[in-house]
Amino acid sequence: MKNGLKPKEKLFCIYYCQYRSGISAAALAGYPFAKSASAKLLTRKDIRNEIERLDEICAINPQEISSGYHLLALGDCTDVFRLLFCDEAPDETELEKMNLLNISEIKRPKNGGIEIKFFDRLKALEKLSELSARSDGDKALPFYDVIEKSAAAIRDDEYGT
Repeated sequence: MKNGLKPKEKLFCIYYCQYRSGISAAALAGYPFAKSASAKLLTRKDIRNEIERLDEICAINPQEISSGYHLLALGDCTDVFRLLFCDEAPDETELEKMNLLNISEIKRPKNGGIEIKFFDRLKALEKLSELSARSDGDKALPFYDVIEKSAAAIRDDEYGT
């Protein structure tokens, strides 16, 4: 083993990165006393190092987040309507080919029919706008810092400090 962790400990780290709950991670990894196992595991430096390593590998970059919001806000709904109005339920291979990203929930009420809820496109657009403003602000910040430092240098020269 590369890092010396047992398979069950490695599973704990993976589940912890996914759910951010030590108790859930310990239970899913197969520890019988999840609460106490979680407490013991999270105090170990090698476990914390592995969790940090996995976090770095799985980190989502801002471009991926922006792409996801873009798809939610402006994505195509054609496949959703095809699903809604089809006479028979599509088979598994047909479902895999469909773009159903915009769906947040599907229900079949007792009275028949189908209920489909979509993600809020306006909220996705707002988030895209926030991300855009943040990235524009990040680009402008260094320029602002340069102006501020230049002004301070001129002020220092002017007053001889």
